[in-house]
Amino acid sequence: MGILSTGPIENNSIEGIRPTQRITIKIINRDPTNSSDVLIQGYFLNGFRTLYVLELFTLGPNEIITKDYFANFDAFEFVFTTSGPAEKNTEVSVWGKNDSGELIISHRLVSEEQLGR
Repeated sequence: MGILSTGPIENNSIEGIRPTQRITIKIINRDPTNSSDVLIQGYFLNGFRTLYVLELFTLGPNEIITKDYFANFDAFEFVFTTSGPAEKNTEVSVWGKNDSGELIISHRLVSEEQLGR
């Protein structure tokens, strides 16, 4: 079982608007024959770590899934748990976006940048 975390991401407002309004998560299973299971846990951080996203799904061989979640909080964190035969071939990237859908570069994380446990 692999566990990846974005770690806490600060998203404080600037002139009343937070940089990231929503998060896009891309998950890819690069294994040509095996599937993997992915559990997504999203937390907003406001003095407490409060779960607001909990989703489990299976990716087939060579499948890509894109998920969008609300993220208009002062701080948030996402944790990804991968398992199954293709666990080691499953990669996750996280992309912060503003209201217009433009990428927020400071809230972009690819697999190699996430914290493993």
